[in-house]
Amino acid sequence: MGPIRIVSAAAQASGWSWAQTTALIVPVVALVGVYATYALNQRAARRERRAKTFAEALTAVEEYLEMPYRIRRRHNSPEARRDLTDQVSSLLARMAFHHAWLQIEASAVAEPYAAFVSAARAEAGVHMSEAWRQAPIEADGGMNLGQAYARDQSTAARAACIDAMRANL
Repeated sequence: MGPIRIVSAAAQASGWSWAQTTALIVPVVALVGVYATYALNQRAARRERRAKTFAEALTAVEEYLEMPYRIRRRHNSPEARRDLTDQVSSLLARMAFHHAWLQIEASAVAEPYAAFVSAARAEAGVHMSEAWRQAPIEADGGMNLGQAYARDQSTAARAACIDAMRANL
């Protein structure tokens, strides 16, 4: 008990009390807690924004992969053809935007995403050319195409891209 009396006596001699020490420590601990909570919330918000951006980037490629089906099921009109070519152009621009964003914000994901886009363009490009050569569908019964377009390379590249995105989160 001797050392406690010495500290207590020294504290009393300087005019500093335990109540004052407690009054100083409590706000400091509270501030540290507030900062930690803020930092964790900001980290969670950044992760959520990044995950949403990754999902949007993947969606652009998936929509591009669907274009052969849309072309195959088109109406027989100049407006339908123009609309479809505008959609393809828009999707290409969106994929380029997402690739550039990934190069800036998540460079570890940019390369796998570029590989996914490249595989999708190679596969869907061939399928779109085939779809344009087909006559437009005139009846509801023709809407069921019966066979899916092959996407083996795109599927593998998509899986690699998603793995990179997960690791980056």
